[in-house]
Parts: sequence; C-alpha cells; structure tokens
Amino acid sequence: MKRVVILVGHGAPAADCPRELVTRLKALEGRRAAGGGGAPGQEERELEAKVRAWPRTPENDPYRAGIERLAAELAPLLGGAELLVAYNEFCAPTLPEAVTTAVQRGATEVAVVPSMLTPGGVHSEVEIPEIIAQLRAEHPSVALRYAWPFDLSEVARLLAAQLARDLG
Repeated sequence: MKRVVILVGHGAPAADCPRELVTRLKALEGRRAAGGGGAPGQEERELEAKVRAWPRTPENDPYRAGIERLAAELAPLLGGAELLVAYNEFCAPTLPEAVTTAVQRGATEVAVVPSMLTPGGVHSEVEIPEIIAQLRAEHPSVALRYAWPFDLSEVARLLAAQLARDLG
C-alpha cells in the first residue's frame, strides 16, 4: 500500500499578478455562484489557469512559501508517506491535479489535510469534501480520506503553546 498525504492550502494570487485578472476571475466566479453554480465558462477557466500558473517566488507569494515550509516540516513526520501540496484557489496545483499525481505515482491511499484549522469555512467544509467526492468516483481503487475537522482542543493547545513561547 502506497500512502500519499496532500496538504491543501488556501492559495493567494502572486503580488505581481495583474489585479484586473484576479478581479475579473472573482467577478465571474461570483456571477456563476449567484446563478446557482454550474460549470465555469471559457473565460473563467482561462483566467483561473493564468492566475494559478503565474510564476511564484517567496517574494511575490509569501503564502505559498509558507505552505511549502509547513510541508517541509510535516513530511518527515508522516512515517514514509509521500507529501504533496495543493491549493484551493489562485495557485497550482489544484487538489484534483495533486490526486492525479498521487495516483500516477502508485498511491493506493490518499489522505487530504487542509491547512485551515477551524470549522465554518467554505473551503474546508464544502469545497474540499465536494472535490473529494468527485475524486472518489474518478479513482474508485484509491482510498481517499479527509483528515478534517481538527480537534479544536488540540488546536487550542497548539496556540497556547505558541503563546507561552512568545509571551513567556
């Protein structure tokens, strides 16, 4: 059994990505959502691809650099499982792309863990579970699991420990 863990971050536009691209993309997404959803149109797909593929550096995308640092810290704690990173929006790869990579590398079990820690967010509560449901149908031989929601008492202990280090 080959295990892969996919750490999912929110994603952010690169600082030097033209704002009008991001604004237009969000406007198209909002219009589609207000109309009841459905598949994105051609312009929305093209804009999303352009924004996600924008060249990234730690300087123009410190969020992505932070997720990559978190992934580097997490990887050795996974007992030999391979670690991939994916993003909900603005960055590549997407969760479906990361799962495709995992499957191509022989994964038989994939665990998806978001960096979003608390309940109530649309990404962690709605979008990621919907994507995982689609991916389960596309990859029935792969065990896809979602490691969420987090135990809030554990999250609170993590935050308290950080405060104790910083505040003494």
